[in-house]
Amino acid sequence: MADLMSVQVHVPAVMEFEDTISQLDDQSRVGNSSVNSADYRLMKKVENSKAIALMKKKPVDIEFKDLQYSVSEGRNKGYKTILKCISGKFKAGNLTAVMGPSGAGKSSLLNILAGYRTKSVTGEILVNGKPRVLRNFRKMSCYIMQDDHLLPHLSVEESMMCSANLKLTEKMTVAEKKQKVDDILETLGLIDSKKTRVTNLSGGQRKRLSIALELVNNPPIMYFDEPTSGLDSASCFQCISLLKFLAQVGHTIICTVHQPSAKLFEMFDQLYLLADGQCIYRGNVPGLVPYLRAQTLVCPQFHNPADFVMEVACGEYGDRVPGLVVATKNGECERFQNPDDLTKMTDDHTIKQISDKIASVGEDEDDLKCTETTGMTGNNGAIIINGNGCPDAYLPRNGCCGQKQEDSSSDEELGPGERHTFATSSFTQFRILFIRTFMSIMRDTTLTRLRLLSHLTVGILIGLLYLGIGNEASKVFNNAGCLFFCMLFLMFTALMPTVLTFPMEMAVFVREHLNYWYSLKAYYWAKTMADMPFQIIFPLVYGSIVYWMTNQPNDFVRFVMFLTLSTQTALVAQSTGLLIGAATSLQVAVFLGPITAIPILLFSGFFVNFDTIPKYLQWLSYSSYIRYSFEGVLHAVYGFDREKLDCDKEMCFLDKPADILKEMDVEDAKFWIDFVVLCVFFVILRVLCYLVLMWKVKAQR
Repeated sequence: MADLMSVQVHVPAVMEFEDTISQLDDQSRVGNSSVNSADYRLMKKVENSKAIALMKKKPVDIEFKDLQYSVSEGRNKGYKTILKCISGKFKAGNLTAVMGPSGAGKSSLLNILAGYRTKSVTGEILVNGKPRVLRNFRKMSCYIMQDDHLLPHLSVEESMMCSANLKLTEKMTVAEKKQKVDDILETLGLIDSKKTRVTNLSGGQRKRLSIALELVNNPPIMYFDEPTSGLDSASCFQCISLLKFLAQVGHTIICTVHQPSAKLFEMFDQLYLLADGQCIYRGNVPGLVPYLRAQTLVCPQFHNPADFVMEVACGEYGDRVPGLVVATKNGECERFQNPDDLTKMTDDHTIKQISDKIASVGEDEDDLKCTETTGMTGNNGAIIINGNGCPDAYLPRNGCCGQKQEDSSSDEELGPGERHTFATSSFTQFRILFIRTFMSIMRDTTLTRLRLLSHLTVGILIGLLYLGIGNEASKVFNNAGCLFFCMLFLMFTALMPTVLTFPMEMAVFVREHLNYWYSLKAYYWAKTMADMPFQIIFPLVYGSIVYWMTNQPNDFVRFVMFLTLSTQTALVAQSTGLLIGAATSLQVAVFLGPITAIPILLFSGFFVNFDTIPKYLQWLSYSSYIRYSFEGVLHAVYGFDREKLDCDKEMCFLDKPADILKEMDVEDAKFWIDFVVLCVFFVILRVLCYLVLMWKVKAQR
């Protein structure tokens, strides 16, 4: 794979391509109509640009046999079969479109072939004729999803260099990586936008950047889910032209398309058409109309074939799907794959002959249907009906393979140094991701400047409100309220922004992790460590302002103790926010953030003393980390044999710090115990957050 990543290619491959270009050039001069003008332009683009570096050495074909996928409809409701014993083969050098109505199973097929879905899948997936090794296959393929999940605060060049540093071997120099990045950007027409931030890119540019990020390590197989979604006609043509170009240089390009225009439809080499989870056509695009005509489905003149076949799949011309499924499984599509035979295969005699054959098969249609699902499942989650694992499907005449799709243990697809490892070490992944995350935080004005401004503003406001009360015996409870509010403010300012951390970037993380950029461990450590300096600096700034303005004890040790607990409270609150964000969606996280803080505050010991809480609820007080923060701060201010407080009246009942601690019901607490408990909270929450992220990644598949 290291050779695949370099800019240079073998001379014979270049010479072969140059010969092909020369032949196309000669044919175009003599007016050969068989040469597609779009293909010719793309081949000339290879010749005239540095895109020759994207040529790969070994073609990779992917084949699937009797593939079936089922999902649960709920408890005691059985399973719904999404894909029903379908088979096909996608070859290198072809731009293949997977089409079908909504709910036909296009995205499910793409997810399974890309390795994003593995549960409740039966059948066989082959790579170059050998059983697929999922872990290795993910290294030689990439999946570009429908939505462009990109980090908005990075420039195009920075995003590309992050991809290069993560996906290319560490043996390559920085100059070589930059040169490769520039070549890819020039090929994709992004070289003039390399300094532009992602948030300022157009829709077409964002789509091309998503492709460029995955082209860094030159994967042989590329999957695209609705690549033209949300683009105008010009951007759609540019996107499909790019995919066509990638296929021309040897990649295996597979993409789902909902309903392309006639111009875009003609650019595809192969078509795999789905309807109700079954294949109704597989073959080249020119053979589609003759094949449908042979099934007595005549596409009107000047009508877009893509629109017509979608109308057929949706049932606008009657229930023709079962007949087309049978015809496809019986190999009728193969009759129309040779362009020279298309005319001969569509005469009236052949049409009548084939139609009679389909009609005779349709009479036995009831015999092809499987038994309805009964909800019985096997150990692997696949449905088992009569032992064949094919509920609610049209079976081929030789039956359906119900074997669970398993990955082979062979490692022949990759070199010895690439087995079961990422392209870079864990430390390099952490370093690159840490820098990337830190840059994003620094450029996010909401996350940095606004937080800093809020700590400064609120700190000064609280300092003015409680100015000079820290050493007055008559204002002890006011001072306790000030100390509690400090912990409360630090908790919310650390909790609420981090609640959105993982939900906002979960799509980016899933795409990059499943495309084998980096490990979950490296991402988690980088993401949490990059924000930690800010969670330490901001409480220190706020605590310094409040402590001295409110005239707390003029003792450096007590000051350090106060800042220590303030910082530790912010870190624990940050961990709580990360856990909530990792376990829930964006909307749920925004709601749960403040809600989970309510019981933490109620059992903190400020509103209700521990002895006043009913015994059956006292255990909840131990789960409130604010309780330990508040106890520790009170001991830092009033504990450790502090001298009497100033009294401006004739008699003060709480001028002795020991009496204050007793009145606040914290006289038995220990500062170091509170600090240790907060550290334990921090560690436990961080570990739980990591485990939740690990579970969520597995749930994605």
